[in-house]
Amino acid sequence: MSVQSEAQLEHELIAQLKNLGYSQVDIKDETQLLSNLKIQVERANDISAFSANEWAQVLNHLKAGNSFNCAKVLRNRFPVTFDDGSTRHIDFLFADPSKNIYQVTNQIAIDHRASNGHTSRFDVTLLINGLPLVQIELKRAGVELPEAFNQTQRYAKDAYGNGSGLFNYIQIFVISNRDHTHYYSTGTKNFEFTFPWADFDNKHIHKIDAFAANFLNHEHITKMLTEYMVIQTSKEIKVLRPYQIYAVQQIIQRVQHSQKNGYIWHTTGSGKTLTSFKASQLIMRLPEVEKVLFVVDRSDLDTQTVREFNAFKENSVDTTSVHDKFHRTLILSGFCFLKIAKIS
Repeated sequence: MSVQSEAQLEHELIAQLKNLGYSQVDIKDETQLLSNLKIQVERANDISAFSANEWAQVLNHLKAGNSFNCAKVLRNRFPVTFDDGSTRHIDFLFADPSKNIYQVTNQIAIDHRASNGHTSRFDVTLLINGLPLVQIELKRAGVELPEAFNQTQRYAKDAYGNGSGLFNYIQIFVISNRDHTHYYSTGTKNFEFTFPWADFDNKHIHKIDAFAANFLNHEHITKMLTEYMVIQTSKEIKVLRPYQIYAVQQIIQRVQHSQKNGYIWHTTGSGKTLTSFKASQLIMRLPEVEKVLFVVDRSDLDTQTVREFNAFKENSVDTTSVHDKFHRTLILSGFCFLKIAKIS
């Protein structure tokens, strides 16, 4: 039986992504990438055409340097001063998938011979509003995933910072040998922190076609980028694991649709603080919620939670010690209680 080549796997994945609504675009170098970026940013923001001066402002803003700075630029609006003197804020990524433009391209080459004598060529790149946000590295069946992971590490080290540095906007990596597929956030240094996707019942989704259908569809990949990543104050970028995402979704659903309590069980070291932080962050976006109150059952958990929350986002916690009697007076409309406890 013949082994499927990387080229065949790449071709089949692109065909599937086109069926998922991605437009295939032929981009082979940075010049073409920049030309496409201008067109897509204009389209996404309903702008007829940037002048040379207006586009120079955008490009200068996008040259943010490292991936941490790029992650922040991606998620914030930017005020462009137009030639007529008016100012308008533009977006680079929308939480509403219907407002984004999704494209797929393959074999983009970045020339970094001036620094180390090599050129890098990337397998499959997903562009959203023209920016490369998801990088997919494919290997033929039988090749171990760490080999693909190590290749993305070389790209990050040697290629992404060259030229305009647009590949520093990569947020999520996907690696696959067809039968096994993992994802991870930019900046991940160890293969152990790459994850398979899973369904609600924690059944792992290994094959690349099933992964693409579940993970790379417009709605889900947009949620991953806009809701389920954390840009830490330590200049690290984290992406939630499947069970954390489902836990956050269930917490939010309970807040919105029920007066009953609920609980999420995490084992030690499985990221319960990150789950609770992301849940509280998303709950705070709900118009009916004024404040999220956290209750911990031990003083060391209090210290730990505050420290970790502030690592996820600076000054995100207002610490107040209260007595049991006062707890009861805080159960008011607009307040949501979350409790972190360690159960032995």
